Amino acid sequence: MPRLRSGTVPAVVAALALAQLVLTRAASAAPETVGGAVLTPVAIETVPGFPGPDPAAARDAFRRVCAAPPPALPQQASVAGDPAALAEACAASAGDVPDAATFFRDHFDAFRVERPGAGQPGFLTGYFEPELEGSLDPSADFPTPVLARPDDLVSLGPGETRPGLDPSLRAARATPAGFAPYPDRAAIEDGALGAQARPILWLRDAVDLLVLQVQGSGRVRLPDGRAVRVLYDGRNGRPYTAVAKLIVQEGHLPLEGLTLARWTGWLRDHPDTARRLIRANASYIFFRLADVADPALGPPGAANAPLSPGYSLAVDAGLWRYGLPFWLAGKLPDRAEGAAGRLVIAADTGSAIVGPARGDLFVGTGARAGIVAGNLRDAVGFVVLLPKRKAAQERAP
Repeated sequence: MPRLRSGTVPAVVAALALAQLVLTRAASAAPETVGGAVLTPVAIETVPGFPGPDPAAARDAFRRVCAAPPPALPQQASVAGDPAALAEACAASAGDVPDAATFFRDHFDAFRVERPGAGQPGFLTGYFEPELEGSLDPSADFPTPVLARPDDLVSLGPGETRPGLDPSLRAARATPAGFAPYPDRAAIEDGALGAQARPILWLRDAVDLLVLQVQGSGRVRLPDGRAVRVLYDGRNGRPYTAVAKLIVQEGHLPLEGLTLARWTGWLRDHPDTARRLIRANASYIFFRLADVADPALGPPGAANAPLSPGYSLAVDAGLWRYGLPFWLAGKLPDRAEGAAGRLVIAADTGSAIVGPARGDLFVGTGARAGIVAGNLRDAVGFVVLLPKRKAAQERAP
């Protein structure tokens, strides 16, 4: 440690602060930057409002991620969040944790995610699990198929590619001659999959299918009253284009006041234009059926854990490890009076969720959740909690 001049109190304080930040980084194995954003250490006790009105809900969401099977697409080793340290925190959360706030303070260090030159700290949107009507058999009322994952679909993880394939594509088609780009939405609708197109369910129209695919999962009420869950099971890897954005760009509806109900209603009222705009979204999602095990929880996210309404966050999985807690500072749905933010857990991802200070909050199931999700487009501050490494703590003086 550099020698300090006697009598210079500010210098002493600054040096001690610097030493503490160095120890914090070492204990948390924290990178200095993630995706171009700077991680600035902050004392967790000084984060305004932390840990929020219900840290126990965040702890429970954390436990679900800890207990989940490994993700179908493994994350790269380079993502932020020491897996060994996170496993230690998971083990600690599985025991008797009477005080959730103390658990997060004891096992994590806080880092403000700051994007140099950015006009806003971060951006948060919302997503939900739609409730739709459908049938296990086609009929005049339910003519639109929901397709199962084709056998020739090869999903590619972050940074993964195949010989001769455009690196921007996130899936490939296995053929006798090698790998090829997977057909886009328009080609799939025109029959490009042939016998590989296997319906698992039928919906009332292409708009309901689009909503299901945009949200990535949903609950479907069958004619006999039963409810089944339709879960994401892969995508064709083509770029995603927001149909609502196309509607606004072409001048059909204004951006102000554009809700899910409004733009889906407009699509139904203009079927010819709707077909053209929907087919302009090259991305196509495939699904599988599952039971609704716990109606209070959402479907499994990319981390394979059931999503916790209001406490599960979709993040850029190429930057952040699933299971990391984040403190979101700012306007949030169903915020308790006076709450400055909320502690949430990274449990999902999405093709539109790109960047270190970008999140998509799962808000729940059904029509009300759809309204809340549609209205959630706000600037928020991001503070990531990185797990402390016990061994590093024991070495620190």
